[in-house]
Amino acid sequence: MAIAKFGRLAKRSYKSYGFCVKLTAVVILGLCFVFVWSVFSPSKFSVTSQRETFDDFAEPVSANGRVTDSGVHFNKNELKNGKESSSEKKGQILEEKDKKRVKGSPPLKSGNMHKDQKNVPKGKKQGDKSTRHTKQAGEQKIPEKEGSESDDLQEEKQDEDVNGSEEDTENGEANFNEEGEVVQGDTDLANALDLDEEGVEKVEDDSGDSTNSKKNKKKKLGPLFDPKAHYSWKLCSTRSKHNYIPCIDIESSSGKLQSYRHHERSCPKTSVLCLVPLPHDGYGTPVKWPESKVKLQILYKNVAHPKLAAFVKSQNWVVEAGEYLALPENQSALKGGIQHYLESIEEMVPDIEWGNNIRVVLDVGCTDSSFVASLLEKNVLALTLGLKDDLVDLPQLALERGFPAVVSPLATRRLPFPSGVFDALHCSECSISWHSNGGRLLLEMNRILRPGGYFILSSKHDSIEIEEAMSKLTASICWNILADKSDEVSDIDVKIYQKPESNDIYELRRKKVPPLCKENENPDAAWYASIKNCLHSIPSSVEERGTEWPEGWPKRLETFPDWINNREKLIAESEHWKAIVNNSYLTGMGIDWSSIRNVMDMKAINGGFAAALSQQKVWVMNVVPVHAPDTLPIIYERGLIGIYHDWCESFGSYPRSYDLLHADHLFSRLKNRCKHPIVVIVVEMDRMLRPGGWAIIRDKVEILDPLEGILRSLHWEIRLTFGKDREGILCAQKTGWRP
Repeated sequence: MAIAKFGRLAKRSYKSYGFCVKLTAVVILGLCFVFVWSVFSPSKFSVTSQRETFDDFAEPVSANGRVTDSGVHFNKNELKNGKESSSEKKGQILEEKDKKRVKGSPPLKSGNMHKDQKNVPKGKKQGDKSTRHTKQAGEQKIPEKEGSESDDLQEEKQDEDVNGSEEDTENGEANFNEEGEVVQGDTDLANALDLDEEGVEKVEDDSGDSTNSKKNKKKKLGPLFDPKAHYSWKLCSTRSKHNYIPCIDIESSSGKLQSYRHHERSCPKTSVLCLVPLPHDGYGTPVKWPESKVKLQILYKNVAHPKLAAFVKSQNWVVEAGEYLALPENQSALKGGIQHYLESIEEMVPDIEWGNNIRVVLDVGCTDSSFVASLLEKNVLALTLGLKDDLVDLPQLALERGFPAVVSPLATRRLPFPSGVFDALHCSECSISWHSNGGRLLLEMNRILRPGGYFILSSKHDSIEIEEAMSKLTASICWNILADKSDEVSDIDVKIYQKPESNDIYELRRKKVPPLCKENENPDAAWYASIKNCLHSIPSSVEERGTEWPEGWPKRLETFPDWINNREKLIAESEHWKAIVNNSYLTGMGIDWSSIRNVMDMKAINGGFAAALSQQKVWVMNVVPVHAPDTLPIIYERGLIGIYHDWCESFGSYPRSYDLLHADHLFSRLKNRCKHPIVVIVVEMDRMLRPGGWAIIRDKVEILDPLEGILRSLHWEIRLTFGKDREGILCAQKTGWRP
């Protein structure tokens, strides 16, 4: 009995122990399987993945990023959106688990998972090549080759954009540090910011990065485009009517407003998505070039303005002739004529050689644009700067005649130009108190004037107090007065100053007022940057821009000085654009170039497009977006003109200013910077372009497809669409249609 009982007890123990062994073996095998699966499974089955390139963004993608010295690093936890109805629940469960498991790390977020995502060092992209080449001009055909030919070069340009700096913005407004300088980040980071379902962008600090952490920021962004959207357009109802400039004109209806323009650039809080109406008497085809240059003959109804009629009646140099405004021959706002005025300047300072060493000029203020027209005969490209107190809209007359002009307030912020780029500045009776506020506005002129450049100031006889104040101010910034003459014929005083060419003279000042700017002050930071009450040091090293005067025109167009890096690359880019313009734009688009005078390159890089058009009877406004690499100094060095701008906002020009707009991969670079970027830019293009004007858009096919639909909803005529691989081109003509 005892033996049998002991046997039964042993057998029962053996069964219990065997079950534990089996259970332990199963658990160990299961853990081994999970480990092997996590190591050897494809990346598409992994919950955590990282993007290799941001070029294929079609919809907002979740991301958490940080900027370090070595580049941009992203740590994303994304869920693959499948067709299963339970995918959203799975994402929520994983998100809750991740919050519990990882302390201090950003939570997981449901989003679209992309395959083969990796960390990429700053400036590198998928498919990046060590060397890229542009094809010979003879290899390009119309228009089939141009899309494929630009692939390599366009990748190169996109790499430049990645290496450049990106300006942090909120609803199209810039952010600044306490010193008034633009706060900038990395382009790749801006393209990969985290978007939630409501289009709110988030940038979260990384607790592990103590040196480069940023404060949390939010900005509302929308999708690149809505494929289901139906566009119903309406006309803008503003007090400026057909002359509406959104960021310049005051459009408040509360109270009686005494002024017509903002004292500073101030854009509407919401994007302008309405269409600017045409003049109430209709819009006529502008007088063609060069008839509009030889004599001021402008269709009055195209530039009709409430105060223009009264202004014309008070002048003797412009008269109303039927449906036109006409300028009698050899007449100008200056007595004695503009030719006499220019000859007197040449006599006073023989070193001023118009069209040779003086190529790029800024004309501050505007009258009849006869100064700009006469300089054009001497191969001088002068840009007219219309000020905020110009109630008559005379810069619009300059644009209608076919001369470069922009509108920009000049008060406390810098003008949207880089430092040291203008060969000469001109101000003729522009009614600016240069000596007031500590000479702040004159310091801004000093910033944008090239070392050794000239400041030409002409006005009617000033008071003794003003002359003494100006003399003291110009001496404090070490401007040398080269000439001071009272002209008996024109009855004006002409003073010509020259900016110093070196820093030595600054050290000889008894009073260091204004002081020299700090070394970390960027003289080229010009977008929403405050004017500094200091003098920027003049470049002294050969490798720095501004130490040497550019070559004479036209040699400077194709001459690249030592401070410009990758000169071979710039030469190749110039040849590339020559091939496209000559073999495609001029002959293959169906554009009547005899009707084209005012041209804008909305995303200029090094001015290659403008240089290719230098032999045509056109001028090109080169716009360098504020988020792109700063190549505007190179454009000016080549003897061309340009301006900084953020295309999330309206451009500082009148409606119907341009005959042709050129946008090369502009939309694809702005898709995550502002709300509804395609619609915002298209509305702005419609505002700036004249009826009958043209738009040439080169971009990715995924952008051109919805863009074509938006343009058709505006009743634009699509003249050409072509796409090959991922790149394409769209050519459209604006009609005179309005809702």
